Amino acid sequence: MTIGIPRALLYYRYGALWKTFFEELGCRVVLSQKSDQRVISAGDALSDSECCLPVKAFAGHIASLVGRCDYIFAPRFERLGKHEEFCVRFWGLTDLARGTLPGAKILSHNLQSGRPGAGLRGFVGLGRALGKSKARSLWAYWLAVRAQREKDARDREKQRKLLAAPGLKVLVAAQPYISYDPAIGGPLVRLLREAGLTPIFAEACPRPAARQAAKKLTHSLYWTMNKEIVGALELLRPQIDGVILVSAFPCGTDCLVNELILRRVKGLPITQIILDGLHGQAGLQTRIECFADILKKRGRGHAG
Repeated sequence: MTIGIPRALLYYRYGALWKTFFEELGCRVVLSQKSDQRVISAGDALSDSECCLPVKAFAGHIASLVGRCDYIFAPRFERLGKHEEFCVRFWGLTDLARGTLPGAKILSHNLQSGRPGAGLRGFVGLGRALGKSKARSLWAYWLAVRAQREKDARDREKQRKLLAAPGLKVLVAAQPYISYDPAIGGPLVRLLREAGLTPIFAEACPRPAARQAAKKLTHSLYWTMNKEIVGALELLRPQIDGVILVSAFPCGTDCLVNELILRRVKGLPITQIILDGLHGQAGLQTRIECFADILKKRGRGHAG
């Protein structure tokens, strides 16, 4: 049995978990191709105009998997806990996938509902849908959790080394499916490096610590991933020289949280960039170069 995983949205947060789980169940996993303009254009044609750029990319990825697998994986996510929620797009992701491609076989389950043990029960439910026993699914789940933890630990260690090295560091304060997607955030990250800056990613911070640190800035924020971005800024503030708030048009949660950061974080150069998926990069390059000039004139740079 072949499971297709779209290389979009929460794949950039849980990709190792999902891939290992299905492989340990004895399934073959097929990933969609890396994002490029063709994938995004295909998703744009399939999506409503009000969808944000990452959701349009997701639509393009699921479309590219049709005919290549038995099931396309599109899980549902609600919340991590009582006072934390994912963006509502993730609540309806399964319905979005089925509505976009009515003939496709969508494999889904609610993997985060905020109830104790919901994640584990969700994966057992996925295994049951594939005809696997509860014991087999539990074993696959724990192996998958270990694989994801190991991957996260490698990412944190890589970032720790970057923070310890000399040079100007810029926090890319963005959702992982923006900063790590080669077609959405990839050009921005490349331009940062070409401008002589070291990009540091909010997603690579320990998530529980980031969510706790976010309380220093606000106690009322309940969007999980935005809370982690705010917390990453608080945790890394002594080690970074500037912040780029990156969001994808028209993300409502990012707009509100970025405004909060701009009003409450002082003493640190911050700029905001909204990505809309248009082809030209000249404007983006100019803004990155201007921000780099500001940081270089400040001339600090952290090491250790």
